[in-house]
Amino acid sequence: MPRFHIDQPLAVGQLVELPLDVAHHIHVIRLEAGAPLTLFNGQGGEFAAVLQEVGKRRALAEVRAHDPREAELPFAVTLAQALPEGTKMDWIIEKAVELGVAAVQPLAARRCVVRLSRERAEKKLEHWQGVIVAASEQSGRNRLAALAEPLELKDWLARPPAGQRILLSPRAATSLADWTRTQPAQPVTLLVGPEGGFTDEEEALAVQHGALALSAGPRILRTETAALAVLAVLGAAWGGI
Repeated sequence: MPRFHIDQPLAVGQLVELPLDVAHHIHVIRLEAGAPLTLFNGQGGEFAAVLQEVGKRRALAEVRAHDPREAELPFAVTLAQALPEGTKMDWIIEKAVELGVAAVQPLAARRCVVRLSRERAEKKLEHWQGVIVAASEQSGRNRLAALAEPLELKDWLARPPAGQRILLSPRAATSLADWTRTQPAQPVTLLVGPEGGFTDEEEALAVQHGALALSAGPRILRTETAALAVLAVLGAAWGGI
């Protein structure tokens, strides 16, 4: 059944005019009046609805029932990802949302090739927000992951942490898998470097600010693989997968 995020209040019995982009999508996939939909607004659960009217630029749906179902991890994960090249960030955000990440923090590190001006950052944030919405619609999540504006690594490290910070480092003596076996489920922040990784100075600074250095195994993972592998390990160890 098609699922759509609607950024507005929803209530059973309501006749809602769907946003233009949603109406366009409905027209493109040739849904007709009477077709069932699932709507969610990020405020909790999802709503069963039925299309009442469909046009090229307008669609109306009647909200029929509310289901409190959620698909969130039982622990909050923030992904602090150093900006990679090209469209890799799109891939990382999309797959991290599918795996249950609660928040995404883009970071600028020394070895980042990508440098965002304020104007480019605003456009990227708008684009990444769309990636989060689409991934949430596809994966069955009813909550949208929070997206923060890009920060320099040192500035972000100076802020209060959202749970235990985990620095993924191939030089770490302890593996993430071993650490999770001895720890209860808890909020964590995954700190992932760009292509080429964090510098020694950046890793030392992260540890000084309370980050725990852990390895993702004996193999060197690409920046677009590391966070996703760790999310899968955490979900398997602590529940949610």
